Amino acid sequence: MVTLDIFSDPVCPWCMIGKAHLDRALERIGDHPFRIEWHPFQLNPDLPKGGADRREYLEAKFGGQMAAAKAYLTVQQAAEAAGVEFNIDRIARQPNTLDAHRLIHWAGLEGAQTPVVAGLFRAYFRDGRDIGQAEVLADIAAEAGMDRDVVLRLLGSGADADDIAARDLDARKKGVRAVPTFLIARQYVVSGAQPPELWEKVAADIAAQARQD
Repeated sequence: MVTLDIFSDPVCPWCMIGKAHLDRALERIGDHPFRIEWHPFQLNPDLPKGGADRREYLEAKFGGQMAAAKAYLTVQQAAEAAGVEFNIDRIARQPNTLDAHRLIHWAGLEGAQTPVVAGLFRAYFRDGRDIGQAEVLADIAAEAGMDRDVVLRLLGSGADADDIAARDLDARKKGVRAVPTFLIARQYVVSGAQPPELWEKVAADIAAQARQD
């Protein structure tokens, strides 16, 4: 198996789209060579814990309502092409994602990282749920087979918050500037929501190398 490290943020639409492309490729490949690990990268680490109004956030980020709408039209079209449901009108809050990243970390300890990441994307981009809220995160954890009560207790503490922040900072120091960023075999970096064909080629190249070895 080859490690595929993915630096991502649950509120990044291109991360959701990139995952959809990767999923499609892995379905086509079948017995794929990747061991997937998800890593924290907060797009907005300075947001207050309670998050911010989504519309105000987007207008401030893009410089007005029309500019925000134009930017997200491209995202909407890309999501539709990737076959994922994207309902921007349902999203009311722009959350701080530190707790979501803590949940992803704990899910990794239980072998449930990818289901939890998928659940976070669906909850936020499809259903418009506030993934900055502990109850919402606990529901997502339970859907992935984790113990809801344990997750709630952990979220109510400061467990692993400093570690997540340190890992985020370390990623930036190592050159991660945007997400999604993929690190293949701890050597090769691929940035952006790459099409399924790229992942199929990477898997084929890995298989060919394995046969030579």
